[in-house]
Amino acid sequence: MIVLAATPIGNLGDATTRLVDALKNAEIIAAEDTRTAIHLMRALGIDNRPRLVALHEHNERERAAEVVELAREHDVLVLTDAGMPAISDPGFPLVEAAAAAGVTVTALPGPSAVLTALAVSGLPTDRFTFEGFLPRKQGDRLRILRALVDERRTMVFFESPHRLAESLGDVAEALGAERRVVVCRELTKLHEEVKRGTAAALAAWAAEGVRGEICVVVEGAPEREVDLAQGVALVLAAVAAGERLKDAAAEVSEATGLSKRDLYQGALAAR
Repeated sequence: MIVLAATPIGNLGDATTRLVDALKNAEIIAAEDTRTAIHLMRALGIDNRPRLVALHEHNERERAAEVVELAREHDVLVLTDAGMPAISDPGFPLVEAAAAAGVTVTALPGPSAVLTALAVSGLPTDRFTFEGFLPRKQGDRLRILRALVDERRTMVFFESPHRLAESLGDVAEALGAERRVVVCRELTKLHEEVKRGTAAALAAWAAEGVRGEICVVVEGAPEREVDLAQGVALVLAAVAAGERLKDAAAEVSEATGLSKRDLYQGALAAR
């Protein structure tokens, strides 16, 4: 089978007992960086010498079939440099290929920057969405953020330190300068920092320079009062964009609390 193994995101003490046992007994390890995998084993006092296969963002689609075939006869331990494979890290194409080939995939749970940032943010955690890394180019970044302007769930992003100020400025422009934001820096490490404030205030703070691994947690959009006429207009706009009327009515109903039947009938009457 294929075993996705979460590795520490900063603090070696977060390595689980199951991870240590898996590393001790592994015959084959598919690693984002084989040097990092060797360093991790040495740091954990493990002298196992498994076969190492490089599986990173530049070759994973080409090598996925090879690793899947290996996993028919052996357990293949999959590691990324930190955190859970396939979550904004190499791994998804491999899992996709394994599922298609009928090869079992399991995981060794462990550290996750997404969940750690969400938990310490102080923003609502009952519903959230993980949006990965924002695009490098400002135009693409603003397009993504503007599409999230009505997202009610708390949003979690990854960002590089040298783009943080620009991205927070774009959050302020697209979602509102007063939108609450939390920047989580160097999670689980010695210099861990959790900075809370508005999008505009944190953009100004980040402009002074920030280092380290960054997670950004953004407050969801406030609930808006929408009357039936406005709801019907939203349904019709979604239908014009290609959605089925029934699906559009259901989505607008969930987002606004309006009756799905009233939205459906209102949209039919307005067409």
